[in-house]
Amino acid sequence: MTKPTIGFIGLGLMGTAMVERLQSQGYDLVVVANRSRTNVDAAVARGATEYASAREVAANSNIIMLCMDTSDSVEARMRGADGVIAGLTEGATVIDFGTSLPGSTRALGDEVAGAGGAYLDAPLGRTPSHAKDGLLNIMCSGDDAAFARVKPVLDDLGENVFHLGALGTGHTIKLLNNFFAMTTANAMSEVFAMADVMGVDRQKAYDVMAAGPLRSGMMDFVKAYAIDGDPMHLAFAVKNGAKDVGYYVQMAKDAGVDSIMSKCALTGLKAAMEDGRSDDMVPQMVDFYASRYKG
Repeated sequence: MTKPTIGFIGLGLMGTAMVERLQSQGYDLVVVANRSRTNVDAAVARGATEYASAREVAANSNIIMLCMDTSDSVEARMRGADGVIAGLTEGATVIDFGTSLPGSTRALGDEVAGAGGAYLDAPLGRTPSHAKDGLLNIMCSGDDAAFARVKPVLDDLGENVFHLGALGTGHTIKLLNNFFAMTTANAMSEVFAMADVMGVDRQKAYDVMAAGPLRSGMMDFVKAYAIDGDPMHLAFAVKNGAKDVGYYVQMAKDAGVDSIMSKCALTGLKAAMEDGRSDDMVPQMVDFYASRYKG
């Protein structure tokens, strides 16, 4: 069976790894021009076709994938005279792999359906290194028939591919997940900083906590920096954590709810950004809290 042509928009770290994986599996790739040339040029060197606009990418693809940083970025690529929706062919499927606001996702879904296509949200778990090996966790939601059509492609990208329900459910669950992750990471970062204040050895504090039910992967990610000095076990920047928790807060507000627990994590992450730590990895929040509590 002939494989679909895939248009890919957003060749950052994760997007580039996904494109490389798809090309290794024999898919024809179409990419959009970008001022940052390195990743686009690499994809073209491996056989991808480059077009000048998202509209042209959509017009020459069966499946259009976006891996963008924010909902605003997704909307900018989707709408307008040079956007994806303007170039959609009948029956095409658009997949948003980023972490976006569910309300934005549902609105774009209606616009894509009006243009004769289908829209799926499919936020990701795991890292670019997993993407290169086709081992992502993919949290997809949207129309059942559209999901069934693209699942063979998703299976080439992911080890665990979930279909979670109506459009926007994937982004909702991703925001629940990332809110919990950032809350846990900030709490554990403060634990290590407070251990310093109280004259307690970080390793001893960790050993006791890790022996009980608090033990988690997130605890160990923070420990990997706080004790072992390696921040890259969780290669996720403070600014991205703040964005995701902010989206969680907005999602709650859209539902008529004032989130209580998110306030602590968001306050810490935003304060770290104001302190010039936007590009630090989240486990390096330990340094932020330690610097605050010294004086």
